[in-house]
Amino acid sequence: MTETKPKSWYAGPALLLAWIVLTAFFFSEVEIQIEGPAGWASNLPTWRIEHHWLLDIFWGGRPLTGYHAWAFSFMFLVFHGGVFITQKWSWRLETRIIASIMLFWVIEDFLWFILNPAFGISNFSPDKVSWHTHWFLGIPADYWNFTIVSAILMWLSYAKLEHKINLLKQRWRKDRKV
Repeated sequence: MTETKPKSWYAGPALLLAWIVLTAFFFSEVEIQIEGPAGWASNLPTWRIEHHWLLDIFWGGRPLTGYHAWAFSFMFLVFHGGVFITQKWSWRLETRIIASIMLFWVIEDFLWFILNPAFGISNFSPDKVSWHTHWFLGIPADYWNFTIVSAILMWLSYAKLEHKINLLKQRWRKDRKV
């Protein structure tokens, strides 16, 4: 059995994006069934760390719950599943996986609000979504940060940087000889 590769440069990223959106859709539906109208596991029987300076840096100021610690860890492992199936790993692949995880959480979280009968798009605002503490231009700051970093990492994971770096080295050496 031979591997098939996309015929165009955008087919691979487009297929990956479709997969991320599909998994985010399914996981948001799972979370809606678990959490119901009470977001950020506020009514779940789970442990919570409400305030810690590391939560401000890594968790957007939200509490860390047992539910979310396990859910995030689980999805981290799911996204790395292909590495264990193929037994192939590279920094380029890891960069793509991390970018995918970041984008997954942005999409999944947004879909949770859109698809949740207790919320909907009209209630997606700072006054109704208290667990997103930082907003910018009507969108949680985490969405902006994760999307931008994810896009950069995704670009790096697909870019043919080795070739470009070698071209720059050759040009630099050539310029030094003149």
